[in-house]
Amino acid sequence: MPHIIAEPCIGTKDTSCVAVCPVDCIHPTKDEEEFEGAEMLYIDPDTCIDCGLCVDECPVKAIFPEEDLPDEWASFIEKNAEYYQ
Repeated sequence: MPHIIAEPCIGTKDTSCVAVCPVDCIHPTKDEEEFEGAEMLYIDPDTCIDCGLCVDECPVKAIFPEEDLPDEWASFIEKNAEYYQ
């Protein structure tokens, strides 16, 4: 199961998690055109290897293993996947 970026990332977009991801599955990055207009960062569920390195790097605690995602943020499972469609 992939990790999910949830509500605390909205408006924050701290990219510490991007730097530690070994499979480059967190976007948009600061180098991408979409970064400025994006409200948050997203994890590609098809690329994420569930390593968990991003969790401890997130200063606002917005990243969760899918099975540990709080119920009130369940919609972020779809939001992360939709970004990559």
